[in-house]
Amino acid sequence: MRTVVVPTLRSADASVARTVPVSVKAGAEVARATVVVDAHGLPYQNRKLPVAARVKDLLARMTLPEKVGQMTQAERAGVDADQGQITSLFLGSLLSGGGSTPKNNTPAGWADMVDSYQSHALATRLQIPLIYGVDSVHGHNNLAGATIFPHNIGMGATRDAALVRDEEHITAIETRATGPQWVFAPCLCVARDDRWGRTYESYGEDPALVSKMETGIDGFQGNGTTDLAKPDRVLATAKHFAGDGDTEYGTSTNPSGYTLDQGIVITDWSRFARIDLSPYVPAVKVHKVGSIMPSYSSVDWTSDGLGNPIKMSANKQLMTGWLKQRMGFKGFLISDYDAILQIPGDFATQVRTSVNAGMDMFMQPNDYLKFENTLINEVRAGRVPVGRINDAVTRILTKKFQLGLFEHPYTDRTNIATVGSRAHRAVARRAVAESQVLLKNAGGLLPLKRTEHVYVAGSNADDIGNQAGGWTLTWQGQSGRQVIPGTTILDGIRQDAAAVTYSKDASAPTTGSTVGVVVVGETPYAEGYGDVGGPSWSDNGAPRPAKSMNLSAADQAAVTKVCTGLPKCVVLVVSGRPQVVTPLLPKIRALVASWLPGSEGEGVADVLFGHRAFTGKLPVSWPRDEFQEPLNVGDPGYHPLFPFGYGLTTRARA
Repeated sequence: MRTVVVPTLRSADASVARTVPVSVKAGAEVARATVVVDAHGLPYQNRKLPVAARVKDLLARMTLPEKVGQMTQAERAGVDADQGQITSLFLGSLLSGGGSTPKNNTPAGWADMVDSYQSHALATRLQIPLIYGVDSVHGHNNLAGATIFPHNIGMGATRDAALVRDEEHITAIETRATGPQWVFAPCLCVARDDRWGRTYESYGEDPALVSKMETGIDGFQGNGTTDLAKPDRVLATAKHFAGDGDTEYGTSTNPSGYTLDQGIVITDWSRFARIDLSPYVPAVKVHKVGSIMPSYSSVDWTSDGLGNPIKMSANKQLMTGWLKQRMGFKGFLISDYDAILQIPGDFATQVRTSVNAGMDMFMQPNDYLKFENTLINEVRAGRVPVGRINDAVTRILTKKFQLGLFEHPYTDRTNIATVGSRAHRAVARRAVAESQVLLKNAGGLLPLKRTEHVYVAGSNADDIGNQAGGWTLTWQGQSGRQVIPGTTILDGIRQDAAAVTYSKDASAPTTGSTVGVVVVGETPYAEGYGDVGGPSWSDNGAPRPAKSMNLSAADQAAVTKVCTGLPKCVVLVVSGRPQVVTPLLPKIRALVASWLPGSEGEGVADVLFGHRAFTGKLPVSWPRDEFQEPLNVGDPGYHPLFPFGYGLTTRARA
């Protein structure tokens, strides 16, 4: 038995501390910890005081190492073997990166893990609780069994801001019920070059569309700051500030290499403000987003790219001048994973530069001890003002108080049974249906009749890993028939069609089939590895080639065979960005952009068979070939295969 002290309001008639038992997980063993309530009765523990007063009181009691600890975020895997580091280093935050999960990757396993870490934070002198962050970018996607929604590009296709809010509310429910109180979402990038490996994380190429979909922040956080303490809400993070979707593919400073991911935005202030900064205005002023993550990318204000690119993590003009002072951002800035290491100079210079530029919390997954020691030394040497430290810690503590972590530091498991529930999956299924964009429908082929004998082929017809994409259980994602619970597109078709013949490579004869459905597209990827022309890489010894926007040879062959062998043929493109279909288009009767639908493949069948109407509109321009990229509405000589906003409609069957 061990005792953990949790500060809360001392009741008027309580002169003796109350104790309550709490289950926490230490390694593989569940221990019973006794939480001592009302241990000190200090002002910052008084929930009746205004948050600002509580923060001021707590800050005045903190030493420099305790303050720097609040500015430090470590990867859970780094402290797992020695959780005592959380206490000794006063760590203010932990995160789970892509694929970083407890051994027991279940809702209870997550909650037990986070509570175990929390018990060590509460063993510190001032008992400041941890805030735990996770990349819930299309559902609580690190958790096996969570509801997995379409990636943002598909949600942008819905044009349904209320649905985006509902989606993120479900994500908040499933995330907070399992421990984390903070999500690194939504991505407010404006994808201006679809060769970028993170295109699917964007709602689209138009900043007005991205701004419209920021209702997702409300889904996460509720009503501004007043709902954050509720068990169905989490702190949101607008990312990646700013311009990460607008970087150059090769620049005059790097003419031979692709530089889309973590690259350089070559622009002028007027354009940068219109395209890249504009989504952050409503995020801060309307939706009151609680945290913002600066980008890996740089910005170069000169027109020829020969200026002095400044990494966003070092950009005081934008982080402090524009965001905090001009926009009045009251939350805190969290650096991306090891992002400060890309700032020129030695580690001390990198730390000093970023803190002084306005960064508040530092995602140093493995170098957290080095970071803390370095920042403490920089402050003591006078190179980082104490006032800057106090500002950063004030911002962080404010959110912890608003989240109710001082009163309820452990996981509220009230909603844990709803994770992956039928009701949540029904919303995801609706999101899938609304995200489908009908690009061609010759002769009114769609919707299909339920009397059809459907011949199904293609690499993505029966692969839930491919239809979920990257950031699903692991960072880069993985192919597989049942990587996560849910239904594939083939499963959905089988529920509606009178008969189904399935042949992934289209090698089976088409005899007897009345219509073909070929499901083609991409395999999973995330940033870096997903850039067109980016590096090839290996997954468990299986090499993956460099990415292209062209369909694979196998998919092209399947389309050709099925669409020439049957009089009626539908092609579904499951991908995180447009794919080149121009040479095949004359053979195809109906063409659908299905994006990355996530766990509910039945939603695709819902529109194929007319249970729901096709209503989706393109969130990005669809190029004739990848050499047209970058291609955006309003460009001179704009001539895509299908323009931004295009999408045919159908009526649902009665």
